[in-house]
Amino acid sequence: MMAKAAKGGRQKHVPLRTCIACRETRPKRELLRIVRTPEGRVLLDPTSKKSGRGAYLCARYSCWQKALKVKKAGDRCLLEREFELPLSAEDRAALEEYLATLPREEQPPTGLARPVTT
Repeated sequence: MMAKAAKGGRQKHVPLRTCIACRETRPKRELLRIVRTPEGRVLLDPTSKKSGRGAYLCARYSCWQKALKVKKAGDRCLLEREFELPLSAEDRAALEEYLATLPREEQPPTGLARPVTT
């Protein structure tokens, strides 16, 4: 993504953030921020202005699913590891509710990786 040029002909700085699930670096505005508030709640922060420790996720179903998934019993999900505290049932339910609103991604077709050209 190219940034618009500022008055002096220089490019405007675009802050980058990394998705904690897929590890892709993207412009901050393309990612969704989840925040651990000083009170210990974990919430979606659509404005990116709430105070607390933040983590970023792509707006993709697979990234949200990976961030909320617990791999095995007694383990923690990616968000719990990132924020260093367990998600309350209420916070998990709110994040899973948002996950349900995301469109599911189509799986790439199996078979040839590239189309055959003649």
